[in-house]
Amino acid sequence: MIIALFPNERKLHSFDLAKGICDYFKARNVTVVADDEYVDKIGAKKISTIDRTQISFLISMGGDGTILRLSHRFSDIEAPIAGINLGHLGFMADIPIPDIYPSLQDLLDGKFTIEERLILETSNKNKEKFYAVNEVVVHRGGYHSLVEISMQVDGKYLNTFIADGIIIATPNGSTAYSLAAGGPILSPELDAYVITPICAHTISNRPFVLSSNHTLQIQYLSKNPSIEVHFDGVDTFSMETGDSITVKKSSQKFKLVNLQRHDYYSTLRTKLNWSGKLH
Repeated sequence: MIIALFPNERKLHSFDLAKGICDYFKARNVTVVADDEYVDKIGAKKISTIDRTQISFLISMGGDGTILRLSHRFSDIEAPIAGINLGHLGFMADIPIPDIYPSLQDLLDGKFTIEERLILETSNKNKEKFYAVNEVVVHRGGYHSLVEISMQVDGKYLNTFIADGIIIATPNGSTAYSLAAGGPILSPELDAYVITPICAHTISNRPFVLSSNHTLQIQYLSKNPSIEVHFDGVDTFSMETGDSITVKKSSQKFKLVNLQRHDYYSTLRTKLNWSGKLH
């Protein structure tokens, strides 16, 4: 078995924890690889020296943002990701520090399931393709005024949004930027996405959930400076007046390790500070 371990250098004690994890796996005859620049700090092998298709799991150490960056950096690796939470808000990185070693043993013992979650695929005028696990955000960027953005669903006109922008979020991303903008929480197994306007000028422009079988065409209409399109806050490009993009469900899936000691709803309840039953 080969495990790729990715500590976040900006998180306190990340490398100390990673070294302990590396030692734990090596004592059980598991090969651990990491970014070439970090191997001396944690005692792993260089990821550049192996065939990436042989990797069994990726382990992210940080928060959900660390997982998203990994999903973009290593999109060629089909192995599922397990997330150790060193941050303050983790819906995907759901292994807390006290549970690290019991969770690693569960991983080795096969006590887990793999959740396959929706990925969005976006094409622009240059026929470039961009992917998002959480959301595609079309935003006014540095322009200090509302912008007009037209949307069609399968070629049928839906609406022209006058707003700071719009978010197209997957169920996985419905607890991120979309939630902060007033969007609903979608259960992660749903085959759907949500369109959430950002600070829309018209109060009737509400979030809209639709099946992921539909394809969206989005056009920038305002005769103003270019606006920005962001993918999970990792990749970005600009749209000029008249430019269009197409957003649809990707044939790829984002694979997340779900350990039996954790469940989505307890994470949701904890992270959103729901009080539960009143006494």
